[in-house]
Amino acid sequence: MTGTTLTDRALIRISGEEARPFLQGLFTRDVLTLRAGEPRWTGLLTPQGKALYDFILWADGDDVLIDGEAAQAEALAKRLTLYRLRRKVVIEREDALAVHWSLEAPGKPADPRLAALGHRWLAPPAPGDAAAAFRAHRLSLGIFEGAGELGQDQTLWLETNAGELHGVDFDKGCYVGQENTARMHYRSKVNRRLVAVPLTQADEKRQRATLPELGLSIELRRVEDIDPATLPPWLAAAIAEHAAG
Repeated sequence: MTGTTLTDRALIRISGEEARPFLQGLFTRDVLTLRAGEPRWTGLLTPQGKALYDFILWADGDDVLIDGEAAQAEALAKRLTLYRLRRKVVIEREDALAVHWSLEAPGKPADPRLAALGHRWLAPPAPGDAAAAFRAHRLSLGIFEGAGELGQDQTLWLETNAGELHGVDFDKGCYVGQENTARMHYRSKVNRRLVAVPLTQADEKRQRATLPELGLSIELRRVEDIDPATLPPWLAAAIAEHAAG
């Protein structure tokens, strides 16, 4: 039984009267306007604008739930605690809920990155594990996530295709890594992209991860070195638009 639970995901609850203003100054998406049923993919970056963690935000009243990698949950919570200082914010695991996914789930929110990814929602854990099915589907669409694929402190946020996947608000004000991210955007200086190429064409110097079961290598390549025929349609169209603009 596959089920719908993504067992490789974990939830962190951020609560307290200063929770949203606290997160607003850290994440690449606007947290103040986050609403129930409208999840947002976002990132926590280095001051230089490189990806540290990526995750999906959910509103639960005034609280915010962070839907991220289970393997990185403890490290992310510690990082957020360092930023908290004396703010009235509580950071804790939310184990009563789990992240669920299905390609067909009428009435459930669409994945905020790309509608073709399917639907995800939060509910108590259920039997079964959909993690492998979701990963295979996600990679078939050329969408990457997590420390193992994006590379921690290795890849600039816009190089992960975050602009095309709705992972940044350019008008929300300051956040960690905002200066370099905004400069790249407004100057159209996204010269490298994270892409999947056949393992037979792999370049270890550019490699972020290998997927031998799929015969793919996830690499950071210069745009001019990428064969458009190997790109998913959504990314090929975006790169072509940037080149024309």
